[in-house]
Amino acid sequence: MRLARIALALTTLLVLGSACKKKGDGATGADPKPGDKAPIVIGITADASGQYANSGDSDKRGILMAIQEQNAKGGLLGRPIKSVALDTETTPATGSRVAERLVKQEKVAFLVGAMSSGVANAVSQVAQKYGVIYLNTNSSSPSESAENCHRVKFVWDGNGTNFSQAAVKSAIDKFGKRWLLITNDYGWGHDTSNATKKLVTDAGGNIVGEILVPQGTRDFSSVLLKAQQKSPEVIAAAVGGDDVKAMRMQVSQMKLGSKYAWINNQQDWPDVYGLPRTDMFGVFGTTWYQGLDLPGVKDFVARYQKANPDATIKTPGNVFYNGYWATRSLFEAVEKAKTTNSHAVIKELEQLKIPAAVRMQHHDAYMNPKTHQMQQTIYLATANLDSNDPDDLFKILSNTAPDQVIDKDADAKCKLEPFEATPVYEP
Repeated sequence: MRLARIALALTTLLVLGSACKKKGDGATGADPKPGDKAPIVIGITADASGQYANSGDSDKRGILMAIQEQNAKGGLLGRPIKSVALDTETTPATGSRVAERLVKQEKVAFLVGAMSSGVANAVSQVAQKYGVIYLNTNSSSPSESAENCHRVKFVWDGNGTNFSQAAVKSAIDKFGKRWLLITNDYGWGHDTSNATKKLVTDAGGNIVGEILVPQGTRDFSSVLLKAQQKSPEVIAAAVGGDDVKAMRMQVSQMKLGSKYAWINNQQDWPDVYGLPRTDMFGVFGTTWYQGLDLPGVKDFVARYQKANPDATIKTPGNVFYNGYWATRSLFEAVEKAKTTNSHAVIKELEQLKIPAAVRMQHHDAYMNPKTHQMQQTIYLATANLDSNDPDDLFKILSNTAPDQVIDKDADAKCKLEPFEATPVYEP
């Protein structure tokens, strides 16, 4: 009887251990071979469910491709790289718990990944607490590099102010001064909307109203009816994730895409991939597009397709690009610092400069040492109606150099406080 109870207990432990590993999504990097040095572990904090699940998948794939390429070159500082990915669920409270687990239990050296700005802020507070460098790869609220900046956090996407500066003045001159705002009712939406309001007003425009849209909205009929009642000339939408797909489809169904000038502050590739061109009305911003006619782009696309044969999205977009470049630049900074020590690596990242030809953009990119935001080319695009290729949805209308769209308010608001904590991870 006693032996039976012991056997049952062992079986239960094995089952529970297996279940816990599945829930945590496990280590996604290659296991080190016997005799290898201890691996450097990267904690991936990309959404796998919730409003930004599709973008979270692209973000994670970009991070993993950078890890795979670095491991193929012999790893980092002579050590293999592994990763542990946990779902932040597009929820700040979950993001905070995930970050705590990755730092304290998984002993990660770095945290990488973000879509929702609320989640990114929650993760970065934990990262600052423990002195662990965190790369906010894809959330784009202006607050992330302003009042919510942290010494350990680096922001890799353009923010709402950058995109608005690239679009607002030319849109007022071309389309008119009566602007209506449709805004996702959370941090990124509000921050982006506030930036747009200021720029419109400063350029002589008039905000005729703002309609707030809760996250998870799928029926936009009442929103669009209210919009028509305001009789705007321009509608500026700060709507993202699955919400923007639903909005675009219903705008197209109501034949409102050509009735107004639509400015979508930022358009992520996973949000529109697979939509018909009739739903790709208006002008929108992005930081990178796989159809750019620049050296290195075709090779980058080929590497993506080789590394991701199972991906629903067959070509890389701006979200994958940001995840990849943030991680690759982190590894380059570690190699220059010759250590994983947070203070040393932060110093290298603050000096980061990447030539346009290397980064496959039209202008050189650089890290702003005052705000820890990557300053880069901002593109405005629209639907490519001249192509039938489902992977060639965009037509680039313009590119703007980073110094022309810099967020000066962020420089004033950001206070990069020091951290005293010694990371749980030991270099």
